[in-house]
Amino acid sequence: MTAAHPHERPLGVAVLGYSFMGKAHSNAWRNVRAFFPDVPPVRQAVLVGRDAAQVAAAGAAYGWDETATDWRQVIERPDVDLVDVCLPGHLHAEVAQAALAAGKHVLLEKPLANDVAEAEALVEAARSARAHGVRSMVGFNYRRVPALELARDLVAQGRIGTVRQVRICYLQDWLTDESAPMTWRLRREQAGSGVIGDLASHAVDQLGFLTGDSVASVSATTRTFVPERTGPAGPEAVTVEDAAWATLQTHGGAVASLEVSRVAAGRKNGFQIEVYGSRGSVSFDLEHLNQLRVHDAPGGSTLTAGTTDVMVTEPGHPHLEAWWPTGHVLGWDHTFTNQAADLLRCLATGTDPRPSFEDGLAVQRVLAAMEQSAADGSRCVAVGADELAVSVPVTA
Repeated sequence: MTAAHPHERPLGVAVLGYSFMGKAHSNAWRNVRAFFPDVPPVRQAVLVGRDAAQVAAAGAAYGWDETATDWRQVIERPDVDLVDVCLPGHLHAEVAQAALAAGKHVLLEKPLANDVAEAEALVEAARSARAHGVRSMVGFNYRRVPALELARDLVAQGRIGTVRQVRICYLQDWLTDESAPMTWRLRREQAGSGVIGDLASHAVDQLGFLTGDSVASVSATTRTFVPERTGPAGPEAVTVEDAAWATLQTHGGAVASLEVSRVAAGRKNGFQIEVYGSRGSVSFDLEHLNQLRVHDAPGGSTLTAGTTDVMVTEPGHPHLEAWWPTGHVLGWDHTFTNQAADLLRCLATGTDPRPSFEDGLAVQRVLAAMEQSAADGSRCVAVGADELAVSVPVTA
């Protein structure tokens, strides 16, 4: 197994999946070189999906050269160098391992897998592939929000002092209506979990990304408010949770509260993060994703303490050099383009991109601890420090 990408041709990309995430990733690959001309050229080689007619229509709309229905044939193609997996969770382990074994670089949408065992197998596959120059990355796109990158930098620089507490809420409402139909995301055998894998994975990853700390223990509660929904064959049991609440203790001594829901009426994509330290705080709201609220006390004096709403749109801010003039805001879709650019830079320089599969495993262990705690009646579940990969700044 070797990663062979001839420098004389563009890097061939295959995206597996053409709906929500497939569309977002397709948009990124189509535009990445337009805004980041320093990264290696790419070719949108093939878009893959189960339904031939639907994937063909999506491929034409998203700018792909070809479409296909058999991912196994696609990962063996010599003109495909990178496989971007945007499939339901139960397919992550099989597909990503096969792609790595075929010598293809892999971008795998979060969460890494449906359970810890699958995640561990993926880490082993990634480590083996890495020895042959094959790179892999997990798609936690919120790491590429410029305001959150700035928050991470400020925390790392000690701007807010020692982190004491973190509050993270990720709330949506698309399942509030009891008549909303059954979907694969509500079946444990396909999704692995409900809102925990879907939204809490982002929250746990941001906790590590922003603080550089790792989770030591978890106490959680979950609830399925709508236990049955209408599927293709009639009423079907919902086998995952609609909402979850957790308290997380970190190895560094901070305490984090986490709340995630897909039944929070009126919240469309409300991702709020607050990090409180001994000298100040930073806070972020995805619905105002170009802003970061910074509170600090210069010189430690409460007489000069204040809060500033920073518009993260300056050329000196993370990733902003590629985009619009000062003050012109970015959107959610830009995070995927930034992500693609970072990955391509790593491939060009032969460095390992972040978040790694090890980072994804770290998140997976915390998610598993949340589920175990909730199943056992909210008791505290330890997450071993030696099993966690502490997140560090991306240096691509």
